[in-house]
Amino acid sequence: MKKISSVLLVLLMVMSLIPFGVSAAEEAQIKNVIFMIGDGMGPSHLEWAKAETGEKLAMDKMPVKGCRITDSLSGLTDSAAGGTALACGLLAFNSNVGTVSVSMGGHAFIVAEYLNLCEASQKAGKKTGIITSDTNTGATPATFSAHTAKRGEAEKISAQQLECGLDLLWTAADGIITESAATAAGWTYVDNMSEIAGLEKGSKSLAQFSGKIQYDDGDENGAPLSALTASAIDLLDGSDNGFFLMIEGAHIDKYSHANEKDGMVKSLIEFDKAVDEAVKFAEKNGNTMVIVTADHETGGIVYDENAQEWKFTVGDHTATDVPLRVYGDDGMLKDGETIKNVAVARYVAKVTGLENIPSFTINKNVVADFFKALGDLISEKAGELFGN
Repeated sequence: MKKISSVLLVLLMVMSLIPFGVSAAEEAQIKNVIFMIGDGMGPSHLEWAKAETGEKLAMDKMPVKGCRITDSLSGLTDSAAGGTALACGLLAFNSNVGTVSVSMGGHAFIVAEYLNLCEASQKAGKKTGIITSDTNTGATPATFSAHTAKRGEAEKISAQQLECGLDLLWTAADGIITESAATAAGWTYVDNMSEIAGLEKGSKSLAQFSGKIQYDDGDENGAPLSALTASAIDLLDGSDNGFFLMIEGAHIDKYSHANEKDGMVKSLIEFDKAVDEAVKFAEKNGNTMVIVTADHETGGIVYDENAQEWKFTVGDHTATDVPLRVYGDDGMLKDGETIKNVAVARYVAKVTGLENIPSFTINKNVVADFFKALGDLISEKAGELFGN
């Protein structure tokens, strides 16, 4: 039965890829894209943050406001499958190991690698960057910069990122990438805001911060997400072909898993300040699309009518639809509409003139092994049936 299940699973993986063709590049309507992901951020997170601070959010001022579903190929998503859908425009299985921009078979082998938006943007000659309050090996930044069968393969993810072609990768320190390794791979290594300020346009920078990125708490080693956003935009802006920048507020999710209201609210407000920086640039630039969304909701936040307060109800992910906000383009969705998770990356590729989103590269050895195993299985069952 285990053998049959493995073969059937690989067949399902291959079939799940077949309907997705290669999209033809269209004339670019948008030059720059700033793709902002509030990890774990559901609609109730926004309401709770506003109730706590008494302030409006920059993302609520964006002209197009809708929602996005979050399912994976196997139901409730994690950040790896959720990030894969956003980065690649293709669904992935939410297995117990978590796949990173790949389609995985029954025993953690890769059936196909998915092309992500950073890679497609690089092929189009665009500058590309990733900022996250998480480490560089977190599931969301990994889906935009690596391909692994397991989200926990930190060494493999870091090695791929060193060679991934990004112009900037600014994250919390992962304890794996060293200054010498980054320098040997052609990066300018930085670890504080003073060094960020000293970077020149055209530089290729890798930052590993030891202080907080999730929000500004006065830590001299900190690097607030909003300040990093403004600096990254300034460095990437000016390229003839434009740029693609992904920014993740990872700690909205982390504090929601722990049901810690104060940390969640502070992290969300800092993420919203980063949104404000992105929209201000887009308003001046005139040819930039800003997208704000989440990979999934975490914490099951609801309003308790009896207690007259917001509260967490679970410590994990839920199937709640997540916010989707857009500035600089009104074609992705109508105001108030709910769209599929894979539609975001596909639309970005369409309006920026990128090729091959969605696209994938089949692992020929795995597929060959699959058909051999299928043939062996058929022969085995035929022998049982006919007594051979």
